Amino acid sequence: MEVNTKAVGIVNVEENQIVNFSDGLLGFEDFKSYALIDSEYEPFIWLQSLDKADLAFLLVDPFLIYPKYEADIDDSALKYIKITSPEDIIVMTIVTVPTDGSAITANFLGPIVINRKNNQCVQVVLNDSRWTTKFDIVAALKGKGEN
Repeated sequence: MEVNTKAVGIVNVEENQIVNFSDGLLGFEDFKSYALIDSEYEPFIWLQSLDKADLAFLLVDPFLIYPKYEADIDDSALKYIKITSPEDIIVMTIVTVPTDGSAITANFLGPIVINRKNNQCVQVVLNDSRWTTKFDIVAALKGKGEN
């Protein structure tokens, strides 16, 4: 399937790259279908809307940024996307790259949970004061050797 993307123009995506959010993302509830597309900058991945070419989010695995990250996800959210085994879970966070030169951050408070077996997704809001919507990626990576 050809997808018109915000970042890299038209790309071909396979069926296994398409993910669905029954409720959409927070603030973007009307957009339910997305494609996971490799970014030119590893380890980042594009979450590209299939409904709107200029709607895309940069994602990263939070455990690569901060290995001590913990996401205590409510069982009801896991049941909602039909998770039956911990091995089926992929956790990603949305990255913000400000144009004003301020810190590049990841939303550690609102991770995206993907069921790798059926490609159903949900964005959850954690009830954990350790995390923020603006977790500084560069600062965390600089301190990685200390963790």
